[in-house]
Amino acid sequence: MARVVVDVMLKPEILDPQGQAIARKLPQMGFEGVSAVRQGKRFELELDGPADEAALEQARKIADTLLANPVIETYEVHVL
Repeated sequence: MARVVVDVMLKPEILDPQGQAIARKLPQMGFEGVSAVRQGKRFELELDGPADEAALEQARKIADTLLANPVIETYEVHVL
């Protein structure tokens, strides 16, 4: 069984209000030195078969069609 991770993030040019809210709150909580925060999503897929290039390609197709909005998001796929 292949375990594949798809990490989805907003594109850099897209405003991330949740990330900005977290960044503003950190100094109030005593965390200094964080200049920016970007919020994203992580999906873990369990696929039948080995963790090979075919499994990664299947995960990319899933990300393209369901997990990520290509207009505003990017994604990375890797084996867990």
